[in-house]
Amino acid sequence: MATDDRTYRWVKDGSLGAGRMRYGADYNPEQWPREVWDEDVRLMREAGVNIVSLGIFSWALLEPRPGEWDFGWLDEVMDLLHANGIDVDLATATASPPPWLAKRHPEILPQTIDGTTLWPGSRQHWRPTSPVFREHALRLTRALAERYADHPALVAWHISNELGCHNLYDFSDDAARAFRLWLQERYETLDALNAAWGTAFWSQHYEEWDEILPPRTAPTQRNPGQQLDFERFSSDAVRDHLRAENAVLAEVTPDVPRTTNFMVAQNVRDIDYASWLDDVDFVSNDHYLRPGELGRDDLSFWANLTGNLAGGRPWFLMEHATSAVNWRAVNPPKRPGELVRDALTHVAHGADAVCYFQWRQSRAGGERYHSGMVPHAGSDSRVFRDVVALGAQLQTLAPVTGTRRERARVGLVFDYESWWVSGRDSHPSEAPSYDGETLAWYRALLDVGVRADVVPVAASFDGYDVIVAPMLHVVPDALRERLRAFVAGGGHLVTTYFSGVVDEHDRVWLGGYPGALRDVLGITIEEFVPMLAGETVTLASGAVVRDWSERIARVEEDVEILDTYRDGDLAGAPAVTRRRGGSGSATYVSAAVGREGARALLQRLAHDVDALAGDVRASDGALEVIVRADERGRYTFLANRTDDAVTVASAGELIAGAATSDGATTTIEPRGVAVIAEGTSAAS
Repeated sequence: MATDDRTYRWVKDGSLGAGRMRYGADYNPEQWPREVWDEDVRLMREAGVNIVSLGIFSWALLEPRPGEWDFGWLDEVMDLLHANGIDVDLATATASPPPWLAKRHPEILPQTIDGTTLWPGSRQHWRPTSPVFREHALRLTRALAERYADHPALVAWHISNELGCHNLYDFSDDAARAFRLWLQERYETLDALNAAWGTAFWSQHYEEWDEILPPRTAPTQRNPGQQLDFERFSSDAVRDHLRAENAVLAEVTPDVPRTTNFMVAQNVRDIDYASWLDDVDFVSNDHYLRPGELGRDDLSFWANLTGNLAGGRPWFLMEHATSAVNWRAVNPPKRPGELVRDALTHVAHGADAVCYFQWRQSRAGGERYHSGMVPHAGSDSRVFRDVVALGAQLQTLAPVTGTRRERARVGLVFDYESWWVSGRDSHPSEAPSYDGETLAWYRALLDVGVRADVVPVAASFDGYDVIVAPMLHVVPDALRERLRAFVAGGGHLVTTYFSGVVDEHDRVWLGGYPGALRDVLGITIEEFVPMLAGETVTLASGAVVRDWSERIARVEEDVEILDTYRDGDLAGAPAVTRRRGGSGSATYVSAAVGREGARALLQRLAHDVDALAGDVRASDGALEVIVRADERGRYTFLANRTDDAVTVASAGELIAGAATSDGATTTIEPRGVAVIAEGTSAAS
């Protein structure tokens, strides 16, 4: 992943630092008659919009026939936006090819696992490994770069859009050829590949590279190592397209920063964004609120991870929704206060730009019921009034821009490969959920008032007192050594069931579970004890276990048993253990104890792990506390996790948010966020 000392560039009006908070949306003027454009820019100015992403799905209009360009309408829009003080994050428009390209070259169309062709009529109907598509996409990218290189509205390039959202897994012959080349580079020899994949099983041994195929539909379970490598390859293949467009833009417009919108979110598991960081000048992300009570914590979790992917530096929230989305089974609108709360929570975790999909809610097309900044009801609506109010709030947060999110003492590890592999078929149970388990522990940390960084697994553990690693299923030898060194150096590790089980090839570590972590934890598990739907067991602490338990067969002499199984077949057996070593420790939770059980364990560990003591303002779980700071001062964001008002002692000046202050106390409204400035120049 990117290192902390790499060069970051922000949008073209300046380097990262105090300036102005960016605010805007995807703008699709081509969907509307020309007379609407003037109304658009008037309302944008009223709302405080100062940046838009433009041209994302415009290829068919920019190149209506092969090699014939029509830039006139885009020229006019670019000029209109600039005249009204609105900057442009200009897309390369390659996200969805025009109908003529698929008609003339159907070989660009992706194929599903069973060989079904994905036809035009939606979006992203292209193969990431298609040389024909790549040729046409780069020609369009170059044409746009050459035309708008010197346009004063252009402040950033938006490469494609949500790369891999719908076409990540392509099983075509193009993909098969590219997969073989990727494997040859990774393994060099077929002997090494056969060993990694365990092809002695089921007579899968390969003698020629061209015998290898993508893991297409097969009679029964497919090779786990093959599946994992195809997932890695697919993430890399889309990344390779990002790099190709990036290279053209860097050649033609080297002074214009480049980004693409990641999808760091609960519903997008298949791209390892930590591996993409060196291919963008600044991190951008799209996130959509999950409905229901866990939505606010889920948003915080993914915004937290995005901020740590960005290395603590500011990042760009490229898309979220003003209200309802259109693609879930049920799409409720946001409740009063949530539009501002959600935006400011992203800002708290490091976003210096807050943008929506999209500016004006579409009248036609597949996303016509997806909310916009200007809804179908028009500007005389609750949503637009909230949009205007948020714009005013963001203007007051200009001093926050450029500050870095203050590092926490607790790191919660997130590993995309453990997410991929732990959810695979042919496992002891399909019930456990990697993202659900990590979110449960994050919520438990918030419940006890502990501020934690959600960190990618490749990030350094230096500076953290505690590492929480739920369901860290894939543990290569290098990661095992890092965790050993962390504990030996005085750190406190907390990990859970189904961790340390396999290596980087999805091969089981032998000698008993938790495999790679057995030595540091001081325990041996002989077998998993997954539970049927509806079954529960109880621990001595009172924690209720569902879905998963484990039989800890051996415990080393220096291991303390913190909890045991109270009932069921495992009654009396160890359930939670802790091994101390010097000033460090390693704790293992063998059962799915849920958010409540995790919270109780964290409270118990807090008696001698100071980093788990929690912030007094948030100790009852009502508030999430996030801090951004630089040499000018500190900005504390207090996010209300409840539907009731919360009052805390004031520690500075209230500068923004849904809150009031009398000088001595600050009261945060239900679902509100308060921004408190501390330091002599913080609020200037």
